[in-house]
Amino acid sequence: MITVTNLAIQFGKRVLYKDVNLKFTHGNIYGVIGANGAGKSTLLRAISGELEPNKGTIELGPGERLSVLEQDHFKYDAYRVLDTVLMGHEPLWKNMKEREELYSKAEMTEEDGTRAAELEEKFAEMNGWEAESDAAQMLQNLGVEEKYHNMQMSDLSNNQKVRVILAKALFGNPENLLLDEPTNDLDLDTVEWLEDYLGNIEQTVLVVSHDRHFLDAVSTQTVDIDFGKVTLFAGNYSFWYESSQLALRQAQNQKLKAEEKKKQLEEFIRRFSANVAKSRQTTSRKKMLSKLNIEEIKPSSRKYPGIIFQMDREPGNQILQVDNLKAVDEDGTVLFDHVNFTVEKDQKIVFLSHNPKAMTALFEIINGNRKADAGEYKWGVTITTAYLPVDNTKFFDSDKNLVEWLSQYGPGNEVAMKAYLGRMLFRQEEVEKTVNVLSGGEKMRCMIARMQLQNANCLILDTPTNHLDLESIQAFNNNLVSFKGNVLFSSHDHEFIETVANRIIELTPNGTIDKMMSYDEYIYDEDIKALKTQMYNN
Repeated sequence: MITVTNLAIQFGKRVLYKDVNLKFTHGNIYGVIGANGAGKSTLLRAISGELEPNKGTIELGPGERLSVLEQDHFKYDAYRVLDTVLMGHEPLWKNMKEREELYSKAEMTEEDGTRAAELEEKFAEMNGWEAESDAAQMLQNLGVEEKYHNMQMSDLSNNQKVRVILAKALFGNPENLLLDEPTNDLDLDTVEWLEDYLGNIEQTVLVVSHDRHFLDAVSTQTVDIDFGKVTLFAGNYSFWYESSQLALRQAQNQKLKAEEKKKQLEEFIRRFSANVAKSRQTTSRKKMLSKLNIEEIKPSSRKYPGIIFQMDREPGNQILQVDNLKAVDEDGTVLFDHVNFTVEKDQKIVFLSHNPKAMTALFEIINGNRKADAGEYKWGVTITTAYLPVDNTKFFDSDKNLVEWLSQYGPGNEVAMKAYLGRMLFRQEEVEKTVNVLSGGEKMRCMIARMQLQNANCLILDTPTNHLDLESIQAFNNNLVSFKGNVLFSSHDHEFIETVANRIIELTPNGTIDKMMSYDEYIYDEDIKALKTQMYNN
């Protein structure tokens, strides 16, 4: 349990929030949401003790431990991978180190022997004898193979380090758990494992994430940071989003009577309650929704970027033909081979692979930026493309300001360019910034604005939700659903894939798996699971 009393945090004259009084209880998972800069990560830092609040107190239940997903991926470079995970259970780790020091002595005193006996008893109580095997299993579940377990952290890739540090946070069943963006750099299979894991534990968990499906799958309640307040309410992210949009429409319709508003909100809650059955946290969510006061449902102050893709011309019947394509990585790894497919009108295709380099290689090939190791492709004569690469670094190696930068990619005067940037939530004073100082999220919004200027009828998107906040992801997602052209994309965002894609192509070293079905159907189909095992292991 975590009790927050009269919390206030401000930086200089800027007050993030004050008078925060909340109790986070055992067995609940709280999804923390809010616009960029609202103070989501700051709240977690205050609870963890990393940040001293300006006012107020934070208390854990008596004798309870708190574990935090750390953001410094280099902190444990001097340690063995397994030891890093074991450090997640601090009392156990201290016990192990003290026992090790005692037993390394040439001669032990009577006092040493008494202390060793005490440590052994505590060690057994904390399941110390199973600790290494438990840590190893946690690593395996998170996709860190056994061959890495005895290596130094410094020898791991950043992607692997992220998983080890997540394993450290989860290890030892801490009573309280703080997770800031836990799905970053995880593949879809590992995210699904984490959803199942969190859905079956009984700790108190606070989660900040830009992954909407993940928040929906694990959260029992939502902590919304808005209007300078921290508010706790029932339901998950989807419930918050849909209810706040409904409240906004009601607020905009001044003629709507109070009774009609109430009727609409009650009907919305009934519909949401019926859909809750899909959740891993069904019972607790239903109880919370039954207690929900409809007066709590209010419009949000969030601003959503205006992402609107339009086409200069309708695509013809011939979109893209790919014949026998092959791509090999620099180290000789076959990324994919024997890739054959034809893109038809109205298709929105997600490309999957166990190796994310495979999708990037395919997109680079069909955009003419990389030569295939075998095979060929051909675009239809009516097709125009707009490409969002996973690595946009080269686009921002410039001292141009935002208006000058965007003007390179489309016709229009300065006023028109500022309008595009305004739609992407760049304020008037921000458009004078040079592009080489932009954050990752700002660069992505610039790249999306660039794509909109191209008015293409086929969009190619390599992990398009990278660095975007929830509001930008939601706006992007909504527009792709209604876009009339073709979309070829890859993504780690379950909700993005499920709502946009109507065809799935998985790239393997031994050909493709090509299905016209929803993503949820694809990942749970037992025949497809067996086929994937065969395709990757041949």
